[in-house]
Order: sequence, then C-alpha cells, then structure tokens
Amino acid sequence: MAPRVVTVEADGGSRGNPGPAGYGAVVRDSETGEVLAERSESLGTATNNVAEYQGLIAGLTAAAELGAAEVDVRMDSKLVVEQMCGRWQIKHPGLRPLAAQAAGLVGRFAAVRFTWIPRDQNRHADALANAAMDAAAGRPTATRAAAPAVGSDKATAPAVGSDKAIAPAVGSDPATAPASWEPRPTFTATRLILVRHGETEYTEQRRYSGRGDVPLSEKGRAQVRETATRVAALAPTVAAVLSSPLSRCTATAAAIAGALGDVPVRTEDDLIECDFGQWEGRTFAEVREGWPGEMDAWLASPRVAPPGGESFTHVAERAHRVVAGLLTAYPGETVVLVSHVSPIKLVLRDALTAGDGFLHRLFLDAAGISVLDMWPDGGVAVRTVNDTSHLAAL
Repeated sequence: MAPRVVTVEADGGSRGNPGPAGYGAVVRDSETGEVLAERSESLGTATNNVAEYQGLIAGLTAAAELGAAEVDVRMDSKLVVEQMCGRWQIKHPGLRPLAAQAAGLVGRFAAVRFTWIPRDQNRHADALANAAMDAAAGRPTATRAAAPAVGSDKATAPAVGSDKAIAPAVGSDPATAPASWEPRPTFTATRLILVRHGETEYTEQRRYSGRGDVPLSEKGRAQVRETATRVAALAPTVAAVLSSPLSRCTATAAAIAGALGDVPVRTEDDLIECDFGQWEGRTFAEVREGWPGEMDAWLASPRVAPPGGESFTHVAERAHRVVAGLLTAYPGETVVLVSHVSPIKLVLRDALTAGDGFLHRLFLDAAGISVLDMWPDGGVAVRTVNDTSHLAAL
C-alpha cells in the first residue's frame, strides 16, 4: 500500500560553483521514518543552486512514483524553499525552468509543504550529493543507490559556493505553501489594498518624480475623492492606513481614511518612492538624451541605481519590510497602503513571482488600486491589479 504522506530530504552542491556538481534525495515514510527511495546523480559542471533544484525534482519524482498523496519537503537550501513558496523572486534565468519543472511536480500531489532545515539535519541527502560530486569530479562512485547510504552519520564536506539566505522571508519559518487550486477562505488572509497616489503636475508632464514633494494637482484631488469612495466600498472595515511620507500620498491617504470613518493614517518611510537622483524632476526624454548609457544599464538590472539615486533592489527590500511587518501586526485583517509606482510594482512583482521585466511592462495609473491576499503559510492571491474603474467619469 502506498504511503499517504512522505518526507523528501534533498540536497545538491557544486565544488567550484560552477564546478563538479551532483544532487541527492531521500524519500521516507513520514510516519515510520523508513527509507523508501534514494536518488543521486552527477551533473557534470553546474552551479550549487542548479544542483539543489535537481535534488528537489528527483525527490518529488520519486515520491510521485511511490504514489504518495502529500509530501513534506525538507531542504537546507533557504533559496529553494523560499522561491518554491513564492516569497523570493527567481532572478536567475537558468533556475526558472527548473523551478517550473518542480512546480509541475508539486501539482501532482494533494499538498506539498516546504521546510528549511539546518545542514546537519540533512546528512543523508548531503552524503548522496557529495558522492555524486565525487563522481562528477572523476572519482568512481555509485550515482544511484537502492539502499540507505553507508556512513550517513559521519561528517560530510559541505558543498562549496553555497549561497543560502539572501533576503528575509515573509511569513513563518518553517515555510510552507500547500499547492492547491482550491480557493482559500479570504477571512484567514491579510488583505493589502495598494493605492497609488493621485496625479501631480509631474505625472502629467511625464517627469521622474521620486523624493521631491510634489503636491496633488487639481485632477489628482478629484481622483483621490473617487478612490476614497471605491476603497470604502471594497473594504468597509480597515485596520490601518499606511502612507508614504510625501504629501501626494498623505493627502490621498487622508481622503481614504476619512471615507472609512477617520481611520488613523500612519506614515511609513519605507513606502517612499525610489530616489531617482540626478534624474529627479527631469522628463523621460531629457534623461534618455542626457544619460543614454546609464538609462540602458538601469533598465537592464534592478541592481543598478540612477546617478546619485537608489536601485530597485533596495526599494524592494524596503517594501518587503513593510509587508512582512503587516503580516505579523494585522493577521487576517485589511490594511491600505498608499505609495508610489516603484514600491507597488515591486510588491506585485514578488507576489506574482514575476521576472524583472515585469517592472517595465506593468503600467500603474495615478489613483489605481491593486488588491492582494497573503496567508501565514506563504500563500498569495493577487485579486486586482491597477483597477481604475472608479475614475471613468473624470
């Protein structure tokens, strides 16, 4: 009889990163701890992260072959766990096909839960991975085992080049993200209503508007009134309204708070717009003409900042801190965040586990509304993106 619940322990490594690489995976009966299957293989030359994903894929494949209904995945790769839970973006294009293959396998089970564990709790899979790395380096060894690995209780050399946690995780740890198409009950989620501020003169003139405190225009004030009414209809009960400290946002937030019955507005520095440095206040055309190389580099990578400014990577870290704090402070409640284009785009990018190209393909209108739900186990549902139906009459 096939076990209903199994545990997959997986690991991978590379001696050189990239270098001789291999992975190991163990499938256990979750109730008895009995080893049901082992998988290990040499990968030739590959990176540490590629090997870790290959270990996960091999473990999930073995669990599916055994007919398991649910899987508890245990890995010492924080990167793989957080990316599979959808909390960290998959930035490297070489990992995206592997993550997609793993996600396809996840969909074959009723539930898959991911847990990060320390390396010393993953010795069995680590030993298999090291044996596979030996084979990749030209040392003779078995690459696929049918019985528990010999010497799994002895110290094994960690893979060289391991790059574990690179950013704080949203939600609880251990991280779990059950895979399911079944709608989650919305009352257990923390709902975020993301609102871009109303229009300013810079918006109309197509200028870079970052840290400069440009007020709402007359049209922007009209947009804000309609937006406040729309938010109140979407969420009559709101736990908090958070705003960037810039006046175009605080004015928008004040109108929303008034429509909700004078909910207090709290300014949050981490919601401020990206610092565009020397480009601040200049038109898009002026920047393209005056800084063509710098602009190309900026568009090509979120890690590049405008001259004297701030990178989108740093903005994402700020926005991440806000979201992580809200999940802890307002579990199961609704919170309104009034911010700017860059922070909102970055929150949506990560919620959708999208690539960096998303930042330049998504358009957010002034006074547009986006809604997403976030659960403590890492589940995310993006419900609305850039809703502007309330502005149709303007």
